[in-house]
Amino acid sequence: MDKELCDELLQEVFLRLPPSTSSTVSLVSKRWLHLYRTSTTSLSLRLSPHPSTLPSLSSILSHYPFLSTLSLLLPPDPPTVGKTTAFSDHLLLLVSSFCPKLHSLRFLAGPVSLSSLTSLSSSCTHLTSLCINLSRPLFLMWVLKFRSLKELSIRVCSGGGVDPNWEHGFSAEEDSAAELGLESLCLSGIGDDDRGFGWLWRSCRKLKKLQLKSCEGIGDGGSFSSFAMCLQGVQELELRTCRAIIDGVLLKVAENCDSLTSLLVYDGGSRDGLLRFFSRRRCNLRKLDFRLPLDLNNDHLLAVAKNFRSISSIKLQSCCLVSGEGIKALAIAASSGLEELALVNCDVVEREPGLLATLGQNLRQLRKLDLSYNEMLADKEFVSMLVSCNNLVDLRLRGCGRLTYAAVVSIFKSCKHLESVDIMHCREIRADAIEFLVLSCPRLRQVQVEQSKVTDVAKTWASCEFVAADA
Repeated sequence: MDKELCDELLQEVFLRLPPSTSSTVSLVSKRWLHLYRTSTTSLSLRLSPHPSTLPSLSSILSHYPFLSTLSLLLPPDPPTVGKTTAFSDHLLLLVSSFCPKLHSLRFLAGPVSLSSLTSLSSSCTHLTSLCINLSRPLFLMWVLKFRSLKELSIRVCSGGGVDPNWEHGFSAEEDSAAELGLESLCLSGIGDDDRGFGWLWRSCRKLKKLQLKSCEGIGDGGSFSSFAMCLQGVQELELRTCRAIIDGVLLKVAENCDSLTSLLVYDGGSRDGLLRFFSRRRCNLRKLDFRLPLDLNNDHLLAVAKNFRSISSIKLQSCCLVSGEGIKALAIAASSGLEELALVNCDVVEREPGLLATLGQNLRQLRKLDLSYNEMLADKEFVSMLVSCNNLVDLRLRGCGRLTYAAVVSIFKSCKHLESVDIMHCREIRADAIEFLVLSCPRLRQVQVEQSKVTDVAKTWASCEFVAADA
C-alpha cells in the first residue's frame, strides 16, 4: 500500500491533516518521515538556554528545508545581556543558514545584534514578517536591509550591556527618513530616551496597523512631530498599558488620521483625553475595544453614539463607570449595523435588570455576542436578550456561573445559525445540557467546554458531525 502512493500525493495528504495528528504520520516509515518533513512549511520550537541547543537546532532545521514560517521561543535567562545576545546571535545565524525560504520569523530568543540581522537579511530575502527582541541602545536602520518586510514587531529588552560605540550606536543618518514598505508595526517597551524612533516614524508612511505595548514614550525625547507622520494611513490602532502616552497618541490620531477603523485600548486613557478623541469625528471608526478603561464613562459612550453611527463591533471589558444609559444609547445609534457586542465582566449587566432585553430588541443583526465572566448573570436576563438575537453565529458565556439548563434550551430555540459556543466554567451547566446542545444544534461546529462534561453520546455525535469539543 505504501509503495502505491506517490510522493506528491502523500505530501498533499499530509498538508491537509489537522496539526494535532499530522506528526504521527512520521512514525509509519522512514519514507513517510522524510516526506512529512519536506512537506512541512510551519514549525514552532521552544528552546532552552543550554550549549546543546545549538547543535540540536542545527540538526532539526536541516530536516525541514521548505519552512516558510518559523517560531523560536527561549525563556528569560538570568545571565547578562551580552551573553544572552551572543547565544541568540548563534541561533539566528543557524536560521539564516538553514531557512532561506522563510516568509515569517518569530524569534523570541533574546536580544540580537546588527551583524546577525544583516546575515538574516542576506539569506532570507523573502521575509515579510519579523518579530524580534532588541537591547538598548537601539539602532533601527537595519530595517532597510529587509526589502520585502511588511510586518515588524520589536520588543525592547530592559537592561544594558552593549557598548554604545559599537554597532548599535545612534547614526546621524537617522535624522533623515527612508521609504519603508512596512504595513504593520508593533513596538513593546520603548521609552522617551530611546533614540532612532523619529527616523522610524518618518519612514513608515504606508502603515495600516500600529500596536504599542507597555511603552513609556515614543522615543527621541517624546516629540510627537515625527510620530504624526506615520498616522495618515493607519486603519488599526492598539494601545496596551501605555498610560504615559495614550492621551498624546490619541490626540495626534484625531488630528492626523482619517482612515482609522479599529481602536483597542487596554488599561489607559484619561477622561478628558478619551472624550477629546471621541468628540473629534475625523475617521469612520468601525471597531471599538476597551479593556480595563478606568476612566471610561457614559459621556464617552454618548460621544461614540453621536459621532460613529456606522460602528459594527463594540467590546467593553471591566468598565465599572458605565451605566445602562450609555450602553443603550450606543446600541440604539448602532442598531442597524452592529454585528458584534462584548460586555465582559461588566457589572452593569448584573446591576441593571432589563438592560439585556433592551439591547436584544435594538440589536437584532448581532452575529457575535460575548457575555463572559458576568458571574451573577441569571437565566431570565440572558434569555430576555437571546429571544431577539436570532442571527448569532458565535456566543461566548465563559465564567457565567449562574446560567443553567434553561439557558441552553434558549440557545437551541433562538440561535438556529449558531456555529461556535464557549461555555467553559459555567458550573450550573452540566453534562446533560451539553449533550442536548450538541445533538440539537445542526450548524454547531465548535463547543468550548470542560472535557468532563462531554458524554460518550456527545463525543460520538460530535465526531460524526465534525464538531470540535475543546477543553
